[in-house]
Amino acid sequence: MKRDAPATHRNREPILEVLQRWLPEPARVLEVASGTGQHAIFFSAAMPHLDWQPTDHDPASLESTASWVSEEGNSNVRAPVLLDASSPTWPDAIRAELGSVDAIFNANMIHISPWAVAEGLFAGAGDLLGSGGLLFLYGPFKVGGEHTSPSNASFHESLRERDPLWGVRDLERVDEVATAAGLSRIESNELPANNRLLVFRQV
Repeated sequence: MKRDAPATHRNREPILEVLQRWLPEPARVLEVASGTGQHAIFFSAAMPHLDWQPTDHDPASLESTASWVSEEGNSNVRAPVLLDASSPTWPDAIRAELGSVDAIFNANMIHISPWAVAEGLFAGAGDLLGSGGLLFLYGPFKVGGEHTSPSNASFHESLRERDPLWGVRDLERVDEVATAAGLSRIESNELPANNRLLVFRQV
């Protein structure tokens, strides 16, 4: 069943502006955790030079994305595929499906999943991306161990109530995991609703 997440309507334009700066040429983009599929549809329509591959680990999300893809008919967005970012073998599965990948996009995942998923995302990106490959990571982050707004602090507490392994992540800890995987943060964009879009490059 096709789903509609209101947050995607609020954040997609500012995210698109960043993606357009970094992805001006034909590129194959892997979206990890596509959710409803609305980002995949919007970004692939706005950037027809991209080959966009949505993925998710949740069957309901895969169904929603497939519905959006079928309804909109964007020729440059592929049918979604199952992917668990915490699995150590996901880069091999993507290579078998796509071959090479120029960039990875991930939104609103690492704060609503165990930290092992974030570690898996960066380890997989470091393995899959070639030199100069990009990873785009969107969501809320703490900076210097502190929340950047009262609303983010409240959001963090609500996440911990749902699952003690969830929560808004420390930007510095994210950077450490990225560095260990061979990626370097080259940009941090402050976006609406106290979110950020981080850009990492494979060294």
